[in-house]
Order: sequence, then structure tokens, then C-alpha cells
Amino acid sequence: MVLKSSGGETLAMATAHQPRLSISPQSAFAGFRFPSDVIVVAVRWYLRFGLSYRDIEELLAERGVEVDHVTV
Repeated sequence: MVLKSSGGETLAMATAHQPRLSISPQSAFAGFRFPSDVIVVAVRWYLRFGLSYRDIEELLAERGVEVDHVTV
């Protein structure tokens, strides 16, 4: 709400704070097969180093994560 004073100045009136609904945040990776750490590392390698899907598959296999390059 905006009010004007007698001198022509504009005064802003504070509005009452309305409570927001508290919604528990969900993971951006909810419902995926692999843990979020594995997904983040694979995406980081792919984007940062310009690796192929098969390269990512090989790097993950070296770390004990069995994934097909199509899944990546």
C-alpha cells in the first residue's frame, strides 16, 4: 500500500508478514538409481573434461560403480 503525505511525498506502508507453508526440500536426484554423489561426479567429469560416456563408464568402474555408458 502506498500513501502520500501532505507534502506530496510517497510513503510506503509495511505489509504484515504472512506465514509460508513449510515444505520439506526434496533431493534433485530423488527416484534415481544411483546415489547423488555418483551422479554429481559423473556429470562433473563429463562437463569439465569433455569425456565420452564410455570414458565415464570406465572411470566409474575403476571406482567400483558398475554402470553402462547408455545410463550415463
